[in-house]
Amino acid sequence: MKPVALSGINRRRLARFRANRKAVWSLWIFTFVFVMSLFAEFIANDRPLMVVYDQHHYFPILKDYPETTFGGEFATTADYQDPYVQELIQEKGWYLFPPVPYSYRTIISDLGQPAPSPPDGRNILGTDEQAHDLFARILYGFRISVLFGFSLTLISAVIGVAAGAVQGYYGGWLDLVFQRFIEVWSSMPQLYILIILASVIRPSFWILLGFMLLFSWMGFVGVVRAEFLRCRNFDYVKAARVMGMSDRRIMFKHILPNAMVATMTFMPLVLSGSVTTLVGLDFLGFGLPPGSASLGEILAQGKNNIQAPWLWLSAFFSIGIMTMLLVFIGEGVRDAFDPRAVKK
Repeated sequence: MKPVALSGINRRRLARFRANRKAVWSLWIFTFVFVMSLFAEFIANDRPLMVVYDQHHYFPILKDYPETTFGGEFATTADYQDPYVQELIQEKGWYLFPPVPYSYRTIISDLGQPAPSPPDGRNILGTDEQAHDLFARILYGFRISVLFGFSLTLISAVIGVAAGAVQGYYGGWLDLVFQRFIEVWSSMPQLYILIILASVIRPSFWILLGFMLLFSWMGFVGVVRAEFLRCRNFDYVKAARVMGMSDRRIMFKHILPNAMVATMTFMPLVLSGSVTTLVGLDFLGFGLPPGSASLGEILAQGKNNIQAPWLWLSAFFSIGIMTMLLVFIGEGVRDAFDPRAVKK
């Protein structure tokens, strides 16, 4: 395959982004942490990465094995944190645990002191009030938060761009009716509706995503609508109509690339807002189900356990650094797509 050649204006945009060292470093750091969180099961897990028993290789991180596989008495899934199971494996082989031998839901029973316990050699960030390893909770919580933000931002952008394009291109009564609908819909009390929803059904990742999607798409409509209203009477659009080009092709091939400049600069900020929205809902108790890896829940535990500062400090710095990186990346994208800067 031939490499994709960038146009002159895109090369200048890329050079403009690379010139912003703060944005470039933020992008590299955020990408590294996010990719690491995608492989969280291989970094923090209560199952071994590999077990060699009786000259056979097993991969408990990918598949469940009964205890009888390693010479035990029960046909249930082996508990690799149990010293009895570990002794059985060591009699005829060995095992390799991830760097952090705890998952986000692993309850550590041999802390030696009441939970939450402070950081030590086993738990580098300490444990929470339910005796879970705090580093594992933050790693998995970071992944859920960012995936939620990415999903909400991308789907909202698709819906918002399509709605803004139709609204701005056709104008007239369609634009007027759509604007009145957005004004009414955006005035709905989202938090109160979510509280009512949480009292009826149990919130989950997809339910929260669908609920937030009902309102988040409206943020993209304004910038796309304004660009289509500006461009629909340009000469090249009129010429395309005279040549018989369809409205769909004019909208999405000729006008949309201009509107995507404003959309691209807006997306990192929406991503940051989506992540903090999920954190806020978890902090208030209306977010993910109890027991899920959640940065907002850790922050709430820190509020309830002032005597354990490692809880709120870990949550605060995790959320703060993540949003700071996203804001810096957004500033770099905004400067790169600035029409005045690109022309220079």
